[in-house]
Amino acid sequence: MRQIVLDTETTGLNPRTGDRVIEVGCVELHNRMLTGNNFHRYINPERDSEEGALAVHGLTTEFLRDKPKFAEIAEELREYIRGAEVIIHNAPFDLGFLNQEFKLLGLPSFTEHTSSVIDTLVQAKELHPGKRNSLDALCDRYGVSNAHRKLHGALLDAELLADVYLSMTRGQNSLSMYMEEEPATGCAQLEAVPLAQIIVLPATDSEAAEHEALLAGLDKAVKGQCIWHGYTAA
Repeated sequence: MRQIVLDTETTGLNPRTGDRVIEVGCVELHNRMLTGNNFHRYINPERDSEEGALAVHGLTTEFLRDKPKFAEIAEELREYIRGAEVIIHNAPFDLGFLNQEFKLLGLPSFTEHTSSVIDTLVQAKELHPGKRNSLDALCDRYGVSNAHRKLHGALLDAELLADVYLSMTRGQNSLSMYMEEEPATGCAQLEAVPLAQIIVLPATDSEAAEHEALLAGLDKAVKGQCIWHGYTAA
């Protein structure tokens, strides 16, 4: 499956009042693997950025003056994202701008070029209700280093979001109690062993200590008590 993790930077907060896209950054995933086939463009918006937006991204009018206009990169972007599942943090913001840019060019909306859109902010709120779920907060929660992120940048933020998304949606196969696998064709099936014949070996003191250390690490990672402590108490 082809997925595109996307972020934009803009001149302000509202495309309906004339704010424009000034940077697009995309990172490609294929079957949940980074491919290195990224897309990154700076764009001349033909207007100044608002003071608040400029403080966030630092992309000055002077820097953007010789960059291509959105009309010049639109076809490249359309081909790059066509048919892919697009992953965005706070998707309504970026989609509002991209759909407006496509509309100004008389093109079908940005979302019509994709197969679907995943909003990682919605996912994060479902997984961590009541917690801060900004990109920086998620980087901290999932151990994704963002020490080099001094200002917002579309490609850098897309790269960080890709790492966060992969961590946030990774299955816990290593802690699974049961493995559901289709038996190989032609292989002999294992017979069930009666419970009375199963030998249970208690953990040694050193193994119990290692187990407690692992649980302590999980507690630290979730900044609370992991679910396994509940089973231990029971």
